[in-house]
Order: sequence, then structure tokens, then C-alpha cells
Amino acid sequence: MITKYHTYQEILQQPELWIRVFDIVKSRKGEIEKFISPFLSPSNSEIIFTGAGSSFFIGEMVAGVFQKKTGVSCRAISSTEIVTHPAYHINKEKNTLMVSFARSGNSPESIAAVKLASDFAPNIHHLFISCNIDGALAKNSQTDKSFLILLPEEANDKSLAMTSSVTSMAMVALLLASLNKLPILNDQIRYAADMTINMLNNYEEVLNEIAKIDFKRAVFLGSGPLQGVAREAHLKLQELTDGKVISKFDSFLGFRHGPKAVVDDKTLMVYFFSNDEYVRKYEKDLVNSIRESSFPIYTLGIFDKDFPHLDIDKGIQFGFTNSEIDESFWIMSSLVVIQLLAFYKSLALGFNPDSPSANGSIHRVVQGVTIYKKEPKMEEV
Repeated sequence: MITKYHTYQEILQQPELWIRVFDIVKSRKGEIEKFISPFLSPSNSEIIFTGAGSSFFIGEMVAGVFQKKTGVSCRAISSTEIVTHPAYHINKEKNTLMVSFARSGNSPESIAAVKLASDFAPNIHHLFISCNIDGALAKNSQTDKSFLILLPEEANDKSLAMTSSVTSMAMVALLLASLNKLPILNDQIRYAADMTINMLNNYEEVLNEIAKIDFKRAVFLGSGPLQGVAREAHLKLQELTDGKVISKFDSFLGFRHGPKAVVDDKTLMVYFFSNDEYVRKYEKDLVNSIRESSFPIYTLGIFDKDFPHLDIDKGIQFGFTNSEIDESFWIMSSLVVIQLLAFYKSLALGFNPDSPSANGSIHRVVQGVTIYKKEPKMEEV
């Protein structure tokens, strides 16, 4: 029975979990607003979104959206980069808020990145979005320069792969970009939940059948915030198949500049389509280009509403004709498709989706990382 797997349960619980996460943000709106408002002045502020692995990819999904909605300069920088090169990424002259995404809050790099950033820029403030009340980040959040938003325990995925934690933490960041519009966003979250349930009801068996196709490679493409989704999707499929399916990601336009050479007759192509009609023109051109010059084994498109005259093998349509989903919240729903596909591909290849790493090289919380003391150096000329 597939219901015995934590991964499966954690994928399916997301629509309900999103409603609960929204209620948490709504209930804490005043104190959250008080903490982040000093960083929402565009003149000298900067917001850095950080994390490692999937937690970093969340930053890539939300940074552009946050900047568009607030006008504040935003960047996604992995905690692994901050650990090795803090001076390359932290500007001590800026009024900086560093937002750390963390499922467990115990990753060595996540903990070290916070310390190194604070050592380098003593005035930096930290917002922790985490799923684990017992994690190191949560325990270290009780200072006047830090703030913790703790998600429900269900978001703290028990399985190796991050599923509920990714979409729920991304949703929190998206809500923070528009705290003054929570009543409108409430409708968006509920619509995202409803359309995801609709997708699960109509396409789960389709995804199970696609997972049985003998593809050895997979390429995921997305534009804007959906490029971050594509990056998270490529990792999800690769880690749940223990590397038996080698995956890549790119933007639709970027894929033309060399990476397109990877497509062969054992490649699954997955397209995360924007709901912006202008962007879709470029995306449709790339789909046609693939059909003319390459021969993937299967092409899968993911879109919110009907996308006519699209030359793909299968389209997964989420939306209803009388509602609109904001591009930012489309991030959450679209990712669920690949989580489920990766789960079924893991089963098809004979793995345990909760713990697919046969040789134990991948762990739920990264291991084997030594954090070294960074000695101060003379300023470079």
C-alpha cells in the first residue's frame, strides 16, 4: 500500500497544510510586520533568502516575486556560499534582512551561515522560517535581531525528500511580501489548495503511468519564479531515484544556449508553463523547437488553464475557468506534480521513496560537513 510511505502522505497533505500555514501568518501579522517593516524601505535595504539544497531553491522561487511586490532589492544566496565567501555576498553597508529557510534547522551550513553573516555585518537581522521547534535555528532565534516563524509539525517531513516543507515555507515568504493584502491572499491560497486537490484527483494515475516509461534523463524548464521550481523538481526526481535518473533544469530561453544538447530518446521533458501570456509566447516557441530538432521519449506540460495548440504528449491542467491564480502562488501547486511523479518513479525503480539512497550517501540532515573558523584577513586592495 502506497499510503504506508511518509513521502506519499506528505505530498497529499499539502493543500490542507497551506490553509493552516496561512492561519499562522494571519494570527501573527502584527508582530511579523513590526519585525520586517524596517527592511521594506527600498533606499538602503536588501533581503537575502538563504538555505541549502531545496531550502535554497525556495529562495530562488520567491526572491524575484518579493522584489516585484515590495520594491526592495532581493537575492537568493545559498548558505553554502555564505559559509565559504561571506564577504562576497553580505554588504555591511546595507540594511540587511537574511531570511533562512530550514526544514530541520540543524544543517551545519545553515547554522554557520547565520553566525558568519552576523560576524561580518553586526547589524544584520535574521528571519528564520522553519519546520522544527527543536532545531538549532529555532532555539537560537530569541534575540532582538532575529525572528522565528514556525510551521506546523506536519511540515517537518519525516521522509528524506522535502515536499510539504518546501511549498509551505515558500508560501510564508510569498505572504510576507504582501502582508497588507491578506484577505485577498486568503482567496488565492484556498484556490491554490482547491486546484491542487483537483489535479491530484484527476492526474495521479496519469503520473503513475508516466513514471513507468523508461526515461533515463529528465529536463525541467520554467520561466521567472518557475525556474526555481524547475530546479527543485530536478533535485526531487534525482534524489528519489538515487541518481538513476539524471536531471537538469533551465529557463525556456536559456535552454537554447547549449544545454539543449542533452535531449535524447531517453529524455523526459517537463515544462512548467507561466500563466503570463507574454511569457508563454517564448515558452511555446521552445516547445516547437524541441519537436523540430530533438526526440525526447515523452513531453509533459504543466499549466493552470487550457493552453491550446501545444505540441506535447500530455498536459496537466490545474485551474478552473472562473478563477485566476497569481503567478507567485502557482509556484506551490505546480511543484506538487513533480513530487508525485518522483514518488512513483522511485517505486517503479524498486526504491523506498522515504529512504531511496541505497548506499546511504544522502541523509535527511546533511552529514560530514566540518565548519572551520574563518580568520580575519587584510582588506584587499
